[in-house]
Amino acid sequence: MRKEVSLVNKQTSKYFHTAMRMNEALLSLLEKKDYQYITVKEICQTAGVNRSTFYLHYETVDDLLLETLEKTMERLNEKFQDAPVFNVEKIPSADRGQLFFITPEYLIPYLEFVRENRTIFMVAVTQPEALRVNAIFQKRYTDVFAPVMHRFGIDEKEWQYRLAFYLNGLFAIVTQWIKNGCEEDIAMMADLMARCVLPKRDIL
Repeated sequence: MRKEVSLVNKQTSKYFHTAMRMNEALLSLLEKKDYQYITVKEICQTAGVNRSTFYLHYETVDDLLLETLEKTMERLNEKFQDAPVFNVEKIPSADRGQLFFITPEYLIPYLEFVRENRTIFMVAVTQPEALRVNAIFQKRYTDVFAPVMHRFGIDEKEWQYRLAFYLNGLFAIVTQWIKNGCEEDIAMMADLMARCVLPKRDIL
């Protein structure tokens, strides 16, 4: 579990920049070796901090890894912050035709981002329990997918099942693509995801 630090402390530049250095150090090390062989000592040496500083922020390397993934996901969300389907404030007034995300305009930038950050995503798909990936997707469900389904008049009793179907199907395809080193063409993968998950156009 990551250390609990007050919001004020989290917002101080010194705390933020130290955490960022450790995030960057972890990503740098992941380019050179498998995650399970990375130590706190190596992270500290790469980031230029001491062990006490590391343990001020985190209890384990897994905690640092989870934070690094969360920051990566935040950057992904920023790519789509103006898109109606990913902007909670725009969902209630957006044209329903804008609320489909299984389209090239969403899938291609998403897959490009995954390829650019495949090192951290590779760890995410091979260490899902350590990273508590499901919790990250649950937040996305609460923030975005639920209000979209509400706009389409979907019975609330069906929401969790529809979400499970779409997310698990998409995640399985992307996971396999990541494990293959993201070698296949992005446009081909986007088309495959659309055809597999939405053979006929439907909600989400």
